This record gives sequence, C-alpha cells and structure tokens, in this order.
Amino acid sequence: MPRTSHRYALELTWTGDRGSGTADYRGYSRAHEVTAPGLPPLLGSADPTFRGEAGRWNPEQLLVAALSQCHLLAYLHVCAVAGVVVTGYVDRPEGVLTRTSGGGGHFTEVVLRPRVTVAAADQVDRARDLHSEANRQCFVANSVNFPVRHEPVILLP
Repeated sequence: MPRTSHRYALELTWTGDRGSGTADYRGYSRAHEVTAPGLPPLLGSADPTFRGEAGRWNPEQLLVAALSQCHLLAYLHVCAVAGVVVTGYVDRPEGVLTRTSGGGGHFTEVVLRPRVTVAAADQVDRARDLHSEANRQCFVANSVNFPVRHEPVILLP
C-alpha cells in the first residue's frame, strides 16, 4: 500500500483574556475555542484542577475521547470485514495522568472498557479477539507513547 498523508487543520483561539492578559496567573481564564470549517465550535479550558472551567472540555479528556473514538471506528471496520455483526457499543474509557516535579506530567495509560453487543453467540469469541486488531489499526493509539489497554465485555441482545 502506498504511503499517503492526511492533514487535519483547525484554529484554536484563546478567549480568556479578562483585560490584563497573563499579567497575573490567577487573573486570566483558560477558556478557548477550537474551530474547523463546517463544524460547531469545541469549547475548551484546562482541567478544573489547573484553574479551568468544569463546563468545558479539557485536553486530557479530549485525548482519552480521541483514543476511544479511534478504537470504536477501527473496531467497527475490522468486525464488518470479519463478518461479526455489532449492534451496540458503549465505552467508558479512563486515562491516568501522573504529575511530575516541575509542574509537568504525562499519561501513564488509558483503559478502554467497551461493552459490545453482537448479533449471535457464535460471534462472541471473534468479537473479543478483534479488539487487538482494532488497536493495531487505530491511528491515535499508534501515536501515543503510553499503553492503551482494553477490557472489553461482549454481550448478546
């Protein structure tokens, strides 16, 4: 397969200046908007732990969401190709961020917990096994430097 590249352009605008910019650490909002043509704005902020607004998405949540979405899409693809009929999928992922000295930090893992409903009992084992293949195909999981684990539960209707 030939190598191809895809670009994902957007615009991020900080909207949190309260009149004095960043003159005081506590004096500005972490609010921002992420936009891309044809999409509604994504309202972002920092995690409330880091002086952010709880009613807005934070980058850490978005990273966990991106991993979960990517796995879902890769999983649906590999199931369709393998003849496994998925009729329901709900994930409750969780990421672990560890703070380091000096104010930094990094994710140490993300755990995906998909609850997948398949159409027939003879598809359960294959449906469970295909999570590994979906992980190998997930662009986002292949772009991070920490483990992305899976704890799938396969259900029947």
